[in-house]
Amino acid sequence: MIDVLDRILPLLSFRSDDDFYYLQILQRKKENPQLGSNSRVVKNYYIKSVGELEALWPEIIALCHQTNARAMIRLNRRSFRKVAFKTMQNLANLISNEEYAFARRAYDRACGDGHNDNEKSWIIDLDGEIEDSYVDQLLKVITESQPIGDKLIVELPTKNGVHLVVRPFDMRTFRELWPTIDIHKDNPINLYIP
Repeated sequence: MIDVLDRILPLLSFRSDDDFYYLQILQRKKENPQLGSNSRVVKNYYIKSVGELEALWPEIIALCHQTNARAMIRLNRRSFRKVAFKTMQNLANLISNEEYAFARRAYDRACGDGHNDNEKSWIIDLDGEIEDSYVDQLLKVITESQPIGDKLIVELPTKNGVHLVVRPFDMRTFRELWPTIDIHKDNPINLYIP
């Protein structure tokens, strides 16, 4: 079981009523081989405050257990206003392409498409047994990359390794040294895995 709520809560900041974080309960094919696709959304949440997330936490955990799913959150803040405009754009495109069946997904697609955060976070996805010295090497290169300085926000355990949540950096040197390591620029991060 992975539960990193206590490490995620301090990272969430709400500057106005327009801010929210996009949380999804997702079934993944890895844990649910009967799925036809790589993943299936069980439920979406639009978190408007730390208190709201804490109040919803028992429901989220129960839903994860009931559906063999995981709770995932995008750490880059969203804007209700920007998502509303993006939804209108998505709907217009769907209608013009006569793809009416997908219209019901327009809002959630808009939530996933963009963020409203000046302080972006990226996820470095490390799988397998990870030595502390290896993580230290990665972080040294990241720290020495432009803009120079400590960029580690938090290190989180995953089912198969570690996620390093970092501030953006010039990836050229990192890519030369570790071309196969995934860097996700606006992906959800595991919050709870039963």
